[in-house]
Amino acid sequence: MGNAYIPFKARIALILQETSSDVDIKTFRIKPADKDKRMDFMPGQFFEFSVPGVGEAPFGFASSPYEKDFFEVSIKKTGLVTEVIHNLKPGDTVWIRGPLGNSFPVEKMEGSNILVVAGGLGLAPLRPLILYMLEPANRSKYKNISMLLAARSSGDFIYMRDISEWSRRDDTEVILTIDRPEEGWKGKVGFPHNLLGEMQIDISDTYAITCGPPIMIKFVSGKLVEMGIPKSKIYTTLEMRMTCGVGKCGKCNIGHKYVCVDGPVFSMEELSGMPQEY
Repeated sequence: MGNAYIPFKARIALILQETSSDVDIKTFRIKPADKDKRMDFMPGQFFEFSVPGVGEAPFGFASSPYEKDFFEVSIKKTGLVTEVIHNLKPGDTVWIRGPLGNSFPVEKMEGSNILVVAGGLGLAPLRPLILYMLEPANRSKYKNISMLLAARSSGDFIYMRDISEWSRRDDTEVILTIDRPEEGWKGKVGFPHNLLGEMQIDISDTYAITCGPPIMIKFVSGKLVEMGIPKSKIYTTLEMRMTCGVGKCGKCNIGHKYVCVDGPVFSMEELSGMPQEY
């Protein structure tokens, strides 16, 4: 793709409304304006999304790294830049730079069971990892793949089209949970850290990957450690802390680390050596 720090022109190809609740999350499919350009990234990496005259913000990739004609990003409307992005239409021009950051250790995790615990929009940066592992060329490299996917309500889940497909597979386990009882809901009810004990997890041979609200990451990672999974085998992404993406603005600084340069993917073992501010 060339120099990852140099912006290139791209266009919005498709927009999908993900949520039906008051939490507004949309998925944007983006294609480089130059048809010869490709965005080669690995699960966990991110890019900077720029709308000229408005601003720039970092977002994790949310599509399969094997898809070369386009990439996707899922964005919640929370502020000025995200509101303008939500008002974009197919065909509109945007500017992109990336890929940036490190990625999940997909090779290190080969031969092990995989547990994915995601909350709300936290599934977005984990979707590329799931799609990577379920890719036919890669599926045999991993043992059991289990997913515990949480949301505030049934209307807050994203990627229900994927979740339905993953649930039908014989080689994956998918459990859905919402925070509070809801009429017509047939899945689990409760916070994910309280449900982990109900899952059949081989503690001796499992990598766990989690992402969601900071409080969820804290309780889930704590429960996983309590269950016996080493901190070196528990990974998360801290992309929500980033702004500039190149280690200059200082907003993602944690001790001697910069999330955008040293991360955004970290093991709990790495995070244990950082100040508790993360």
